[in-house]
Amino acid sequence: MSQYERNLELLNKRRIVYRRDPITDIPDIENDMYMFFENGTYQCYDLFKSTAKITTYKSLKWHLLVLWYLNPGMDQDEFMDVAFEMSAKTNGFVSFNMPPNLLEKIVYEVSFQELKEPPKNKLRKVIFKMFSGLTKEQKLRVVGQLIGRSNKTHPDDLYQAMIDIHDLGQKITIKRISEALRVSSRTVHRYMCEDLKREKELLNKQL
Repeated sequence: MSQYERNLELLNKRRIVYRRDPITDIPDIENDMYMFFENGTYQCYDLFKSTAKITTYKSLKWHLLVLWYLNPGMDQDEFMDVAFEMSAKTNGFVSFNMPPNLLEKIVYEVSFQELKEPPKNKLRKVIFKMFSGLTKEQKLRVVGQLIGRSNKTHPDDLYQAMIDIHDLGQKITIKRISEALRVSSRTVHRYMCEDLKREKELLNKQL
């Protein structure tokens, strides 16, 4: 595990928005603890819900793109400041050392996008509310019950399960993913693409 804790105060003091629930998609089930979308939603942005670090340049660029999208009032100077703070390894957002010239290039590319459409996002089926009171273990069980019952598995379900398992401090394995989603190991293998395999390795290295 990285020795640096994520310093969210850097964003909070600037009132930077980094979380947004779906705005037009309607959940199939909603209660005081969670929202469940049987077919999933791409409208949920929750950048730092997990303890996992940003592990690649591509992922850092996506995070910055989402911040630019969620904060239309932010100007380029503040955006550059936020990007440099996030890219400093000691602030706990990233797991690597970011070359300043490459970061400037990424910020330039992102800040000149008009973003008429929302940034590409992962599918989410279960979204827990801020003050649900559920532990990480309880959340994982709820996800398994809902997704296992729906009998509709998506590759992004595997990704979310991997993040949840990582947050429990456990090594990510095919068996643990299948148990978390209440699907067979064969189903996990079927949807485990090369990108997910690489992400699995990177997350396990952070333990």
